[in-house]
Amino acid sequence: MQVVTLITTPHKRKLEAALVDSLRNAWGGADANWLAIDEAANFAITKVPDNQWDVWAALQAEGVDLVIQPYSNLRKKMLLADMDSTMIQQECIDELADEAGVGARVADITARAMNGELDFEEALIERVGLLKDLPESMIAQVIAQRITYMPGGRELVSTMKAHGAYAALVSGGFTAFTAKVSAELGFDENRANTLHIADGKLTGEVGRPILGKAAKVQALEEITTCLGITDADVLAVGDGANDLGMLTRARTGVALHAKPAVQAQCNVRINHGDLTALLYLQGYARNEFVS
Repeated sequence: MQVVTLITTPHKRKLEAALVDSLRNAWGGADANWLAIDEAANFAITKVPDNQWDVWAALQAEGVDLVIQPYSNLRKKMLLADMDSTMIQQECIDELADEAGVGARVADITARAMNGELDFEEALIERVGLLKDLPESMIAQVIAQRITYMPGGRELVSTMKAHGAYAALVSGGFTAFTAKVSAELGFDENRANTLHIADGKLTGEVGRPILGKAAKVQALEEITTCLGITDADVLAVGDGANDLGMLTRARTGVALHAKPAVQAQCNVRINHGDLTALLYLQGYARNEFVS
């Protein structure tokens, strides 16, 4: 048994009942269950249809995300989330680089690395090197003045935790940022890279080993083993190439407003909804959200 979920942006709630019913009838689905009026609905089908991705492409043009996934283990026991451009709206290293006067150069490297065009570790080492001599105080300033949270993140973490799930923030960014974001949103733990600092300034070095693609998979393995759960119980979310390992390993790996190369390798893609879409994917109705 599979479940089909249709989601649109909460800011322009335009999921039409006629569209849901038309698709349900075409695929021989069960009755539609509205999770949020004009915003999200799901229905069960017996098998994945052959024209899934043709329909997905057509619905993208209408501002609607389509996801088909197994009906079993729908509500997850663990959230494994990337931070930059996922739980926050920025790339923290790009914001630091802007303060250091090398913003454009670093942002270009970041974009290429996140799209899988560059080796993540080499790109991180190069970018951190460009931050050498940036005052340590700039980290707190960037957090206070430049970092904003992705819409729906608080509801996602709070609702899953209220239903017994474990939440881990695992980032290729830096602990100075993940510690703040994790505490603010209510994550149970956070893992990231460490910026080396001496005499109140960044040295241009990053701690080893570097937390990259493999380390995110390692986090999934370690935490699921500790919790006594399996990959089928995990919802992972990210946007970059360094997230692909955990996204393809978890039963539900969500490419959230992701880079093209990342979306191409993921079956669950959210391009119009915000982070509350990840609750709809688990069958939560909006009146069940915890904020």
